[in-house]
Amino acid sequence: MLTTLTVLATLFFLAHVYLLFTSFGKKGFQKQKYLWSHITLWITGGLACLIAILFAGKGVSGVIDVFNTPGKAALLILIALGLSGAAHSIVKLLVLPKYQGAA
Repeated sequence: MLTTLTVLATLFFLAHVYLLFTSFGKKGFQKQKYLWSHITLWITGGLACLIAILFAGKGVSGVIDVFNTPGKAALLILIALGLSGAAHSIVKLLVLPKYQGAA
């Protein structure tokens, strides 16, 4: 189960990176792809939280054991949302103005 959840989290994170970088291209800024890049990051955070809830404190991994309470596990979701917000701010304030100015 841990392996399956870890593979899923990894795949969703890779999808996030792919969608984020391909949101900007020859066709211009693709809002729907950009939205899905955020959604896949949120799912990754949710999966990481689930992994922590199910496996923390069981000695499977020292990193997972750090998140040994539901509150600490929920921090993984908050981190994903925080990263999403930070990335959105960077894109909105720094990338899009330069991207739209070059077009």
